[in-house]
Amino acid sequence: LAVSFQTIGSVVEGGVELVVIGVAQDAGYPQLNCYKPHCRKGWDDPKNKKYATSLGVIDRKHKQKYLFEATPDIREQMHFLHGLASDEEYGLNGVFLTHGHMGHYTGLMHFGHEAAGTASIPVYVMPKFKSFLENNGPWSQLVKLKNIKLKSLQRDSTMLLSSNLKVTPFIVPHRDEFSETVGYKIQGNKKSALFIPDIDKWEKWENSIIKEVEKVDYAFVDATFLN
Repeated sequence: LAVSFQTIGSVVEGGVELVVIGVAQDAGYPQLNCYKPHCRKGWDDPKNKKYATSLGVIDRKHKQKYLFEATPDIREQMHFLHGLASDEEYGLNGVFLTHGHMGHYTGLMHFGHEAAGTASIPVYVMPKFKSFLENNGPWSQLVKLKNIKLKSLQRDSTMLLSSNLKVTPFIVPHRDEFSETVGYKIQGNKKSALFIPDIDKWEKWENSIIKEVEKVDYAFVDATFLN
């Protein structure tokens, strides 16, 4: 798994660690049915594969860990996160979702009784997305069987997760067939990060991406269709 690391705060001082555990578009790399030269690299050598965009956030002081996006690659991504913060020591204290498209939430299926059979994993979502998950199968079964517990977010309202960590969702323009689309500002005890994995066009956003990037220490933003 090709991973790059960034740290928010100091791990030594019991701070918060942010880990990039996926960088690709929804379907990962290489994609289904792509056997052209640019995809062959991924098929021929597993080291070249890339997982769908996701972040892991580890609060060392409070022994908590969080996942941003439940991608189709969640098994491998959670296994990697387990290697950094073992399930025995760190509970999965929450999953933050940005929107209802394939690469951002379908990994929730692995919490179900056919798979991990988890118990009340907090899943943070915006109101429209919450309603979608509650009223549409197979996601509604995860709620009914209490594999996950949906937690409502409000735009621009900061969620205090611990004395070390807070998260703020904000609306960005995107195809919103099933849900709103948000990005997140993740603030540790010393540093901060911007996470915008999907947006239609920067000029459609009411905010200036340049100014928003200037406000944080790290920015992880949508560049899939940059060229």
